[in-house]
Amino acid sequence: MKKILFIFSMLVAFTVSQSIQAQSKSIVSIASGNEDFSTLVTALKAADLVKALQGDGPFTVFAPTNDAFAKIDSKTLNSLLEPQNKAKLTSILTYHVIPGKLTASNVVNALKKGNGKTEVKTLAGSKITVLQKDGKIWLQDANGNYSEIVSTDIMASNGVIHVISDVVMPK
Repeated sequence: MKKILFIFSMLVAFTVSQSIQAQSKSIVSIASGNEDFSTLVTALKAADLVKALQGDGPFTVFAPTNDAFAKIDSKTLNSLLEPQNKAKLTSILTYHVIPGKLTASNVVNALKKGNGKTEVKTLAGSKITVLQKDGKIWLQDANGNYSEIVSTDIMASNGVIHVISDVVMPK
């Protein structure tokens, strides 16, 4: 019995340690450590936003995966990464960032109050709609396009990351 209790205690301590370790990393550190976000990290570097998203925050980042970026025409994506298009890239990336820390439970509560729909103001200064549709939570961008929130509450030292299926675009 003592051996089982010891093993259980060690397992709990390890789990808590891993959770604390993940929360001690910034949003950028977490994204940089996940290969599914390599295109996002490349774009953040091209837009000179790495330092800003390593700041105190808190921030909520709706993070598109590599697969989400792959849905954008490769010529367009490569063009956005060029230095002369830095302002446009910055506008797109900051459209994915909300000032403050919005966890999944915060979003669900806002959706309940808004009858399945709510708007949040992005770091870019424009609004994005969060809505519940077909039993899932979606973002609707200013152009009417949808992106599913596929994973939530990746906690960072300076905010939270929610993974999305498509890149959302400002007007």
